[in-house]
Amino acid sequence: MSWDIVLFNSSQKISTVEDIDENQLVPCDFGAAFNAGFKNIKQDGEHYSIEGENFSIEYFDDGEPTSNALLNLHGEAALYPIIDLAIKNNWQIFDTGLGEMIDLHKPAKNGYQKFRDYLNYILKK
Repeated sequence: MSWDIVLFNSSQKISTVEDIDENQLVPCDFGAAFNAGFKNIKQDGEHYSIEGENFSIEYFDDGEPTSNALLNLHGEAALYPIIDLAIKNNWQIFDTGLGEMIDLHKPAKNGYQKFRDYLNYILKK
């Protein structure tokens, strides 16, 4: 099961997705940033897969600028290069499973372990 996150490019500091001001969302080329930041990207149509050591990241890109991008992360190590890109590009990250923004400077606060705890909770239901 993947850990799903959404990258946002916004001039607004997003606290919760309910408070997003769509007028402050700024389209950008996430795909170009991924191409510049990662070496091992595989493409199948509009589906892309970034393969790293102990992780993979999947996303769809139609080549059009957009203000947000959904990523499917596999493995804890997938988050850290995304955080690096987010900081470099002034993006913000929303964790869809937990329903909260990820603190880019303290990702352990609401990062992978919280995802694992949430996943275990769901699987036990």
